[in-house]
Amino acid sequence: MPVRRSVLASLALILGLGVGFFAGCGAPAMAAEGKDPTHASGLPIPRFVTVRVGEVNLRSGPNGSYPIEWVFKRKDMPVEIIQEFDTWRRIRDWEGAEGWVHQSALSGRRGVLIVGQTRAIYESPRGDSGVVARAEPGVIGSLKKCRDEWCEVDVKGYRGWMKRADFWGTYPGEKIE
Repeated sequence: MPVRRSVLASLALILGLGVGFFAGCGAPAMAAEGKDPTHASGLPIPRFVTVRVGEVNLRSGPNGSYPIEWVFKRKDMPVEIIQEFDTWRRIRDWEGAEGWVHQSALSGRRGVLIVGQTRAIYESPRGDSGVVARAEPGVIGSLKKCRDEWCEVDVKGYRGWMKRADFWGTYPGEKIE
């Protein structure tokens, strides 16, 4: 056990010196600028956005040198930003896959992904209104606005209303104008 303790003590000392070194070098500069790299955008976390491009590499860490763990190949797919570091965003898809992407691969637009089964898109925010179209699971659309349980969407050129529970891309009770 003495060897293990001395190794742990050495690691603690090295880590302590490392923290002191980095705190002495980088932190005052960031503090002086008033920037927090873990909340670089200043926007709420978590939040929904969409994928800007047709192919996005999800990395294991917030830097281009980290290995690619996933590749998303669907433009306009809604994803959830769950963490930030500088210009990198940790995102999660509707199935729970997570990874880091550069902020330039994301758009602030809101989107929807139809989940479960085929879903109706209604003329107005009422279940007894006319059906404009039906959308299959996995179809992507854009989110226009939400009020209460209903959201206005545009799916492949069909604009109408869907129940919030019929798609992925909003938080319960979230108001979107």
